[in-house]
Amino acid sequence: MAETTAAAPPPPNSPTTVKLKYVKLVYQYVVNHILTLALIPLLLSLLRVGPTEILSLYNSLHLNPVQILCSAFLAVLISTVYFMSKPRSIYLVDYSCYKPPVTCRVPFSTFMEHSRLILKQNPKSVDFQMRILERSGLGEETCLPPAIHYIPPTPTMEAARGEAELVIFSSIDSLMQKTGIKPKDIDILIVNCSLFSPTPSLSAMVVNKYKLRSNIKSYNLSGMGCSAGLISIDLARDLLQVHPNSNALVISTEIITPNYYQGSERAMLLPNCLFRMGGAAVLLSNKRRDAARAKYRLVHVVRTHKGADDKAYRCVYEQEDPQGKVGINLSKDLMVIAGEALKSNITTIGPLVLPASEQLLFLLTLIGRKIFNPKWKAYIPDFKLAFEHFCIHAGGRAVIDELQRNLQLSAEHVEASRMTLHRFGNTSSSSLWYELGYIEAKGRMKKGDRVWQIAFGSGFKCNSAVWKCNRTIKTPVDGPWTDCIHRYPVHIPEIVKL
Repeated sequence: MAETTAAAPPPPNSPTTVKLKYVKLVYQYVVNHILTLALIPLLLSLLRVGPTEILSLYNSLHLNPVQILCSAFLAVLISTVYFMSKPRSIYLVDYSCYKPPVTCRVPFSTFMEHSRLILKQNPKSVDFQMRILERSGLGEETCLPPAIHYIPPTPTMEAARGEAELVIFSSIDSLMQKTGIKPKDIDILIVNCSLFSPTPSLSAMVVNKYKLRSNIKSYNLSGMGCSAGLISIDLARDLLQVHPNSNALVISTEIITPNYYQGSERAMLLPNCLFRMGGAAVLLSNKRRDAARAKYRLVHVVRTHKGADDKAYRCVYEQEDPQGKVGINLSKDLMVIAGEALKSNITTIGPLVLPASEQLLFLLTLIGRKIFNPKWKAYIPDFKLAFEHFCIHAGGRAVIDELQRNLQLSAEHVEASRMTLHRFGNTSSSSLWYELGYIEAKGRMKKGDRVWQIAFGSGFKCNSAVWKCNRTIKTPVDGPWTDCIHRYPVHIPEIVKL
């Protein structure tokens, strides 16, 4: 029987590959600048027209002063309507991330020792946690709140409030020091924390601490998962569109203390291995005078909700185990559902950000699959042409791996996400700001750079935000990365043997 072998793809530096690369570059340039190229002949013909021809053309129109005046009035009216209906620019003035104290650090040895003592009746669950931790991508410096360091943990309401005050107030104090903003200057306050929702709310706690104005517009979001940070940004954007000359303070965090699972169900033990302390405070403004000092301008927010599907709705689900202990159950279908949510999200955001060359290739491939051959490989747009930086939610190694594969990103593009997961763990909705801080600490953020933030959350949701850098950002002298950025990036092995 004859043996058939598939032709091997050409090596990266072969003449064929180099030629294809240049062909694609020429194609991208022509398609992305088609309008400019089409106008060149028209401009050349206009340059040949002299004053005599222009004067004869004007005289042939037979315009009287009334017509000229009406035309000028119409032009002014159209311009006025355009500028009045144009959405206000939303600026990210600055942000601050919480850095836990060294006393809260949980090295692998400490975590596993506590697990053995807490789950001494269930050694299989201890072994399961060890296997997860070995493959998690977390480092030795991630932190858990003080109440979790006790054996057994003491998840009291008082301890949970103490963690919330420590994380939130520290982040706000740092932000106020950076920006010089005073409490009376804050017009809108949004706090998101998914699993800890006390009464009075966390937003009321902030109002009380900083004695904010009585007419402040205050919102407290809960139960919306790790993507709630971008939901808060979207809410702030909508509010800033209708309230001119305003500042919005957005706080994103997750309080770990009351949500540390102490049972033995494997699907509910997984969050214990990944989630860690963290939080961020972000100052947004629609004031024109803030444009010069602001770091970024908000370009797009795209939200995708798959909650109509039962599997998607239940893939991240808070529930009781058979012993009555509450925890978060992570479904085995989580990565598949996340992939579907991502596809829906990029289908919406693609036309807003991709160059015309990528949109045309995607459209032609789609038409070809519908009409000619359904087995044609779907074209994956090159989002590297639309963004210089990617902040992928550091939900876990599998999440980052999946997005890197689906979006065909390089190791450098996902470096900020992997290093954030290694240094701080999964800090839920605030992880995107630690990642942005990493890029800034590396001195990579330049004026005009575009940033894509992607987050996933329970429900199931996939949310995106696009920012454009207003100015080249100097390496920060403070922040969560200051004392360790010189050590990063680090090599993260597939398995860390414990």
